[in-house]
Amino acid sequence: MSTADTPGPASMTGLPRPVHRRLVLAICCLSVGVTGINLTIVNVALPSIGKDLHASVSSLQWTVSAYSLVTACLLLLSGATADRFGRKRIFQLGLALFALGSLLAGLAPGVGWLIAFVCVQAVGGSMLNPVAMSIIAGVFTDRAERARAIGVWGSVIGITMAVGPVLGGLLVDGIGWRAVFWVSVPVGIVALVLTQRYVPGSRAARARAFDLPGQVLVVALFASVVATTIEGPGQGWTSPWIIALVVLAVLALAGTLVVEPRRPEPLIDLRWFRSPPFSGANLISLVMTAGLGGFLFVNTLYLQDIRGFSPLHAGLLIIPMAAGQALAANLSARLLAHGADRLPLVLGGALLATGAFLLVPLTTHTGTGCLLAAYAVFGLGAGTIAPVVNHTAVSGLPPDQVGVAGALAASARQFGSSIGVAVTGSVVAVTGSGFVRSSHTPFGLLGACGIVVVALGVLSTSTWAENTAARNGRRLAAAPAPEPFTGTTAPAHPAPAQRPADPSGARHE
Repeated sequence: MSTADTPGPASMTGLPRPVHRRLVLAICCLSVGVTGINLTIVNVALPSIGKDLHASVSSLQWTVSAYSLVTACLLLLSGATADRFGRKRIFQLGLALFALGSLLAGLAPGVGWLIAFVCVQAVGGSMLNPVAMSIIAGVFTDRAERARAIGVWGSVIGITMAVGPVLGGLLVDGIGWRAVFWVSVPVGIVALVLTQRYVPGSRAARARAFDLPGQVLVVALFASVVATTIEGPGQGWTSPWIIALVVLAVLALAGTLVVEPRRPEPLIDLRWFRSPPFSGANLISLVMTAGLGGFLFVNTLYLQDIRGFSPLHAGLLIIPMAAGQALAANLSARLLAHGADRLPLVLGGALLATGAFLLVPLTTHTGTGCLLAAYAVFGLGAGTIAPVVNHTAVSGLPPDQVGVAGALAASARQFGSSIGVAVTGSVVAVTGSGFVRSSHTPFGLLGACGIVVVALGVLSTSTWAENTAARNGRRLAAAPAPEPFTGTTAPAHPAPAQRPADPSGARHE
């Protein structure tokens, strides 16, 4: 054990004092804030990237989707790795890789290199959100306090997303698109230093084994689905390449359903999805972020390429969406702290649908007031939903595996974002100058996403869902626990007897 991971007096006697808990929460918020700002700041730069690097719409889709796709593929692995080797260590590694990828992306000489460096950035990003959730869940063990902490966390991500468009516009107009990547480097370094100094080291009391077959199947499934959606319009849906991707996706899904239940410690324990609230939370995460990713992608291209607004002007117009997310996430967390799960989901889904449907009749001369209203309503919907699914993801699995719990919902969010960009970008990409006319279909699909969220919200919070979840929980509790992993390359880490157990199921290092 390194000196950096040796607990101080507070952690040796139990949970840190309240002032330390708030400090740890602030550091986690700063750290994951770089991923929040990265989402909107890069979207604002897409038209400039396309012109400077002569990138097609498909390449711009990959620039955005590559980050979400790689992150989605690795989130589960990152959460389990953090549980095994220490959440603080993996969190720091993620910050370092994210900063390095951001630096290299800003130096990319071509769009291919840019996508590759974004993938490096994404490897680091996969280690931030789920591990931050694990750290927060380990520190805030009371349900109401945890809900408030997650609400603050979600609000900060929303705030950074609100800052992203304006900052991105200023940087693109003043320096160039490369600066939107470089801005994350100093933030990442500061967060890395603060994490080393103040965040306590912890890991799961019993680590999970590495599931190589499950990891390969997840990568194959996610990558083939996204690649099919992005490349299908250009390659042709009947081309051998696309047919091969579809076959790969089907085989990967079938393999997951057959192989994972037979693994002693699967990457994804399919038994958890027998709980309707847990399944609903993951489906809602996927649908909501598909809508959010597609909404940002189409509107960014519309504002700059069709309306001719500067990056800064476009960034200012997008602020109501991100600001709405930040405001709604905080209010939703307050409702969640009082046990209200259904209302935020239903209300959030309705707001998503309304915001998207407002833009179905979009034209080249749609009024600014209509755009701002649609952006604000859509942002309020996304922000209302996020804390509920985050909280359900943490509380829906055994407490000793909070890293996997946070990673499952985060993986669904990232995969959803990739799908949203892929689908909406593919629709508008095939029509060239008819961008505005072709955008009516994506906005209709995005509105349908909101309706799906409403239906899933009602179903997953029903009495039937709660009773089914309770029965599933009893079955899981009665099932024999797998033996601790004792492989030669990664020995198990039994909890030291002289240290008190953390109520979250973690142990401090």
